[in-house]
Amino acid sequence: MAITYITENVSLPKQFKKRQLSKWIKDIIQTHGEKTGDIAYIFCNDDKILEINTQYLKHKYYTDIITFDYTEGNTVSGDIFISMDTVRSNAVEFNVSFEQELYRVMIHGILHLCGLNDKTATARMKMECAENEALDQMSF
Repeated sequence: MAITYITENVSLPKQFKKRQLSKWIKDIIQTHGEKTGDIAYIFCNDDKILEINTQYLKHKYYTDIITFDYTEGNTVSGDIFISMDTVRSNAVEFNVSFEQELYRVMIHGILHLCGLNDKTATARMKMECAENEALDQMSF
């Protein structure tokens, strides 16, 4: 079981530490009582995320993340598409660093795979709390 990082017409930040990120992600999954399966992060641009959003979800708008859940039992697996363009603009809007926003979005997808959602105000608050707890556990 592996966590992979794929880029499509974008570049990852120079300080992107795959080994440390993978360990952090696995630790968060374990914290939620789950096991790590195959997880693919696909980093793309706004054009690609719009294409995915339109084709698979029938939504005609940009977003920062789309998560496809292939989890079976307690083994977390999925494809997580992240628009680097939207992450960058959100970082500016929220007045945080690009890396901080990227890590928040990355763990947001994992939390979805662990069963959290953000469809209601209460669920969004729980999601945000879980994101903050996960970010606090980063040690790199």
